[in-house]
Amino acid sequence: MKAHEVVMAWVTEELASGRLHIGDHLPSERALAETLAVSRSSLREAMRVLEALGTIQTSTGSGPRSGTIITAAPEQALSLALNLQLATRHFDQRHIYETRLLLETWAAQHASPDLGDWTHAEQLLDRMDAPDLSAEAFLALDAEFHTLLSHAADNPLISALMDALRLSVADHTGALARSLPDWPTTAARLRAEHREILAQLRAGSGEAGAALLRAHIERYYGESTV
Repeated sequence: MKAHEVVMAWVTEELASGRLHIGDHLPSERALAETLAVSRSSLREAMRVLEALGTIQTSTGSGPRSGTIITAAPEQALSLALNLQLATRHFDQRHIYETRLLLETWAAQHASPDLGDWTHAEQLLDRMDAPDLSAEAFLALDAEFHTLLSHAADNPLISALMDALRLSVADHTGALARSLPDWPTTAARLRAEHREILAQLRAGSGEAGAALLRAHIERYYGESTV
């Protein structure tokens, strides 16, 4: 096993065993290198990989948030993998679209009115009403809104996957919006549909909300990929 793999295996085992938890600090670089009998350069290599995967966060300076801290950002690793697969053409936009349909309609069907952050969702929609909002800014809020709705299903993996999709296709969706013949009209329709979807989920009508979500996603995909 390579030295950096030893480090990653140790972190994985410590998390799985419960000896490390989210928010905990890792030992100092020197102490960890000595414990694992690896060079500090190999340790740094492993730390860079773990940070890219969203498992740790390294900050300099002093204070409780300095040093290397265990974090939980699975969407970061998923987004990185999706970006690579999109770049190699292994996945294309149709696959993203179909996956969104699957994830978002399931999340809507299983949404609980008691678990949704409906106030935050309303605030996002209010920000999307700004008349001078660019297409890119609108779509960033749109994606955040859709991901936020999925949290009401109480399945963090679904939400992480949706957030990874959002991060991976941000540039592409912006380009699609710019290509639409009448973006302001499309944006107005999307805003109205968002409000209807939110109203259904907030009221506990998951099946109705899922049907509206499906139509919402299908219509936008259809008109933006012509």
